[in-house]
Amino acid sequence: MKTKQAFNPYMPSWEYVPDAEPHIVDGRVYVYGSHDLFDGINFCLGDYVCWSAPVDDLGNWRYEGEIFKREQDPAAPKVRVTNGLAAPDMVVGPDGRYYLYYFMGGTKMISVAVCDQPAGKYEFYGYVRYRDGTPIGKRGEPFQFDPGCLMDNDGRLYLYTGFAFGGNPILLDGSKPTVHGPMYFELDPSDMLTVISGDELRYLGVLTGEEAKGTPYEEQSFGEASSMRRFGDTYYFIYSSLNSHNLCYAYSDRPTEGFRYGGVLISCGDIGLPGVPDVKHARMCTGNTHGSLIEINGRYYIFYHRHSNRKQSSRQACAEEIRFEDGKFYQAEMTSCGLNGGPLEGKGTYSTAIACNVYGRNGTRFLSMIKHRKGMDPFLTQKGRDRMEDPGQYISNFCTDCTVGFKYFDLRETKKISVALQGYGECTVVVRTKEDGEIVCRIPVVTCKEERTFKGELKGSFGEKEALYFSVEGKGTFDFNSFTLS
Repeated sequence: MKTKQAFNPYMPSWEYVPDAEPHIVDGRVYVYGSHDLFDGINFCLGDYVCWSAPVDDLGNWRYEGEIFKREQDPAAPKVRVTNGLAAPDMVVGPDGRYYLYYFMGGTKMISVAVCDQPAGKYEFYGYVRYRDGTPIGKRGEPFQFDPGCLMDNDGRLYLYTGFAFGGNPILLDGSKPTVHGPMYFELDPSDMLTVISGDELRYLGVLTGEEAKGTPYEEQSFGEASSMRRFGDTYYFIYSSLNSHNLCYAYSDRPTEGFRYGGVLISCGDIGLPGVPDVKHARMCTGNTHGSLIEINGRYYIFYHRHSNRKQSSRQACAEEIRFEDGKFYQAEMTSCGLNGGPLEGKGTYSTAIACNVYGRNGTRFLSMIKHRKGMDPFLTQKGRDRMEDPGQYISNFCTDCTVGFKYFDLRETKKISVALQGYGECTVVVRTKEDGEIVCRIPVVTCKEERTFKGELKGSFGEKEALYFSVEGKGTFDFNSFTLS
């Protein structure tokens, strides 16, 4: 039974868990991902944590705690900042135990941890290895990265890996990228570690680089973030393309070959949707993305992450319902109400942390590891330390000619709107239900060193699925903390 509305990000706004792999166990959705730190100087610097929610109450997420520490792996390098715990995946073994496959920087191997519970304290188990005991990744193979797992209906176990970004600094240890796309290994389910598909590398046929030219994969060739799901008799391979900001998929009737390009599942800037032709027109600052598909109570969802704090390494977990018809997925848009099952209520107070469109007068940018300057761009950030629950996240640098958007709300009975701000300027916050549409509310604001609420009235009649876009007219720069509908 639903007890809470669901938002994006679906975890608390102070939590940073990207690279989500969702799995259902005993009526709960468990999310396994890497763990960024707020304002971290690199990706994946935290230990693994887990969150879960009931399948019929996807707004009610519970913190399951820290499930695995980096130092538990015997091969953990001493330096963490360049050797974090990257994106994991979980699979249930024939023995009923839960196996966590992961990559740690500086090892070149795929490691495995195991637990008797889906979100208990995992213990180190071993390294995926060839029959002679050599770990995969130690024979000069292309970089083994972002493991994805599939325990098929017939009890066969598959592991998928790969990394195709040739100029990435992660390869400075001498590793090489894959030029043939993602690799796969069939593993022995009796020990969950040993490769039984042989010593020769096997490729999935999801193309990248030069091999993708002139094929359906050319525009969205394989980059990283391997994940495999099966729906019915069809296998769906989810991956991040070489442009980095798109999650895509290929499909086949077999788990190891015959894959055909399917399309884009989601872009972390809505690139490819109407009115957003390329990254220069993205509706939010972009960066890498990683996630997977899942079916929950007959509906399909794509899990992904967004970026915050003006850099790539403060990533947050988001999810959207995705259209699935006749075996094909259609690109989902970023929203504020992703897992809610419909628009949010047109009453109550909402944190600006749930914004799904954030851009300034000059648009957006593809973020780097170095924090970009504020300029005239609004951005998501938080006050205080990492994992500090209060006050959570908000929009900073809400300024002249910027836009902050939220989708969607049922506004049929909504008459008033107020904004909670603090900052400097004498200007007007204007509200629209379409990006370039008519102004439906004007709210005069003035300088306030402490948070202050400013009120306005909505003009017009509205429907059960409306967006809200807030902009600043005149000169002003504020922290935009929340808004209230009534």
